Amino acid sequence: MRSNLEVADIFQSAGPAYRIAHAGHLSLHQLKVMSAVEHCRTAALGGHVEACEDCGHWRIAYNSCRNRHCPKCQGAAARTWLAEREADLLPVGYFHVVFTLPAQIANIAWQNKTLVYDLLFRAASETMMTIAADPKPLGARIGITAVLHTWGSAMIVPGGGIAHDGTRWISSRPAFLLPVRVLGKLFRRLFLSRLIALHDAGRLNFFGAMSDLADRRTFLRHLAPVRQKRWVVYAKPPFAGPEAVLAYLSRYTHRVAISNRRLISFDQNGVTLRYKDYRRDGAERHQIMTLTADEFIRRFLLHVLPRGFHRIRHYGLLASAARRDNLALARRLLAVPSEPEVPTPDAPLDTCSPCPCCGGRVVVIETFARWCQPRSPPPLLLPIREFAS
Repeated sequence: MRSNLEVADIFQSAGPAYRIAHAGHLSLHQLKVMSAVEHCRTAALGGHVEACEDCGHWRIAYNSCRNRHCPKCQGAAARTWLAEREADLLPVGYFHVVFTLPAQIANIAWQNKTLVYDLLFRAASETMMTIAADPKPLGARIGITAVLHTWGSAMIVPGGGIAHDGTRWISSRPAFLLPVRVLGKLFRRLFLSRLIALHDAGRLNFFGAMSDLADRRTFLRHLAPVRQKRWVVYAKPPFAGPEAVLAYLSRYTHRVAISNRRLISFDQNGVTLRYKDYRRDGAERHQIMTLTADEFIRRFLLHVLPRGFHRIRHYGLLASAARRDNLALARRLLAVPSEPEVPTPDAPLDTCSPCPCCGGRVVVIETFARWCQPRSPPPLLLPIREFAS
């Protein structure tokens, strides 16, 4: 058992055989994701040699693939995104709202990711803003940050909004945002009507066992059961302050199919990993399963998003076109200080982390191209500054 097992290890070992076995059934985008994960932070992508100016300690740093599906690359991306979003937080309670899709729709989404995921975003956001605009529940314009999970859409919503005339801030009740049953009914109607419109326009594709759904009557019969069932929309109690909002966002905005820390072992029996069974409570929720390497890779690739698809979107008051003006108005109505100006540094910040030995300043003394290895380490008899020049 290895404590430092990574998804890349599984892809490097079982990936070549998987590509051969599924040749012709993997998209170019999926193949690129597999390659990126396998080669991330290896000599295949090049890198540089860093050295400490004080003690002479040196280390090799390989380049990252920067693919958004790579478990090793999302930490830095999440920190950058969070720093930008921190200034958008208001001193109000924030609610976590989740829209989920029935299994019958999930099967359609797998073969039409771009269209169905985009429809999920639009239907969920329109549902929230329509119900919030009704004077009975709230009667205000709200802001939404929506994050796509490949099983549904999670939203972070401030507990209130700006009145339609722009003269006051309307707060929601402390532990209640909007009626979830009403949200579920409107979401179901909006989503299904637009999904059928996409089918009528010939924009949905169906393959394999689902090819019969290309016929309109068969498609409508497939959707008939979900027209009557309740679509699950739920809102969790508000977060305990802005810090809790950021903690949640840091875990979920840049989440990939599976993180490396959930992996336990990889051997001839397959991949053993930890997972959560949300149908159980307490200690029984945390379970362990073992999958064959092929099944592990297949499930990972199920979560690969279409090329160029934006999985984090902002609506209403937080829409990018008028976000700054809307937040300034909200702060004024809430009688809180305006967003502080972030000073621009006079000099660029060091990109290298401090020396692990002495904490000194680390500089790059050599770079090497893709598929190359660095030269032998510099002789430590010479001052390290000579190599930095």
